[in-house]
Amino acid sequence: MSVKTIPIRLDMRGNTQIENITKRVQEAVAETGLQGGIATVFVRHTTASVMLIEDEPGIRADTKAIWDRLIPADAHWEHNTRNPGEDNAHSHLRGHLQGPSVTIPFTDGALLLGTWQQIVVVDFDTRPRKRDLVVQVVGE
Repeated sequence: MSVKTIPIRLDMRGNTQIENITKRVQEAVAETGLQGGIATVFVRHTTASVMLIEDEPGIRADTKAIWDRLIPADAHWEHNTRNPGEDNAHSHLRGHLQGPSVTIPFTDGALLLGTWQQIVVVDFDTRPRKRDLVVQVVGE
């Protein structure tokens, strides 16, 4: 059993931007030379998440809309109140609910995603920033 770790860095805009990273993750898995196992994609930030979606414009719009309804960008969140100058409490809360990672099995060096499944990073923060991810591949 081998473990390989591949970093990915993204330039993101924030405000619930969705970035498809499926191709980059597949390339990372292929680069390891491993034939079968699991790949975990983990974002190293508390105001972003990794998830699987059917990546089409309607779902992208609906994803932003549901987060805006569930956890609005309200200036009265305690994080913002207790930390002058902060305006991203909603970003943290959205990240808590969505989670920082997904794990996908692979065989013959290829991710076993469903027909419409795509891996995306959602940046909930209120400003542009670089996002660091880790793809950790465990397999043979």
